[in-house]
Amino acid sequence: MELSELEKEKSHIVVEIIQYIPNAVLSKTILKKLTGNITVSSFDAGEELAEKTSPFDNYIQIIDGTAEIIINEVPHKLTLGQGIIIPAHAKHCFNANVQFKMLSTIIKSGYEE
Repeated sequence: MELSELEKEKSHIVVEIIQYIPNAVLSKTILKKLTGNITVSSFDAGEELAEKTSPFDNYIQIIDGTAEIIINEVPHKLTLGQGIIIPAHAKHCFNANVQFKMLSTIIKSGYEE
């Protein structure tokens, strides 16, 4: 049975949590709570995620390769170590012109007002 999140109190190398699979986008949950979640994803070259929106801010950090993230029709090229906040309700999509891995952190609290 696969765990829904990583084992607690055990160190890991974040870039090694997920591998590249040909012609695929993979995601693995690191931590999932009612107030938000952290996910690591890998994109093989040529893959993309279709445009969508989220009701919460989403912090994206590139942990391998280079990503193209389009937010409200504005393209952003992010390289290893760079991050960007996708604002709540913003239209966004991801394009993998080359392979890349990213961390996604969504915080759901603070929207109660």
